[in-house]
Amino acid sequence: QVQLVESGGGLVQAGGSLRLSCAASTRTFSTYDMGWFRQAPGKEREFVAAIRWSGSSTSYADSVKGRFTISRDNNKNTVYLQMNSLKPEDTAVYYCAASSVITPGKYDFWGQGTQVTVSS
Repeated sequence: QVQLVESGGGLVQAGGSLRLSCAASTRTFSTYDMGWFRQAPGKEREFVAAIRWSGSSTSYADSVKGRFTISRDNNKNTVYLQMNSLKPEDTAVYYCAASSVITPGKYDFWGQGTQVTVSS
């Protein structure tokens, strides 16, 4: 089992920045690909960004490309999401998730989420 705890959400004005963190309670963090997802009120959960277990490869949703950066520190069992140039449409609950390298793309473990609110 992997427990994930997100932090760093909050209220920010449009154009501002936030950095989300997700701490994982596992000794095998480096064997998991990590992803960030978000869910806005009344909408389905959507993919935001992902990073491979080694940090060598990242991917982003088109809506955040060039504004958000995902990174990880395997020594600290933590994955980050740096969010710049925030827009009101980025308002959502943000979740981190873990996918074992054995089953890539299958996110079996999820955090409880952290609220991000961007005011116009």
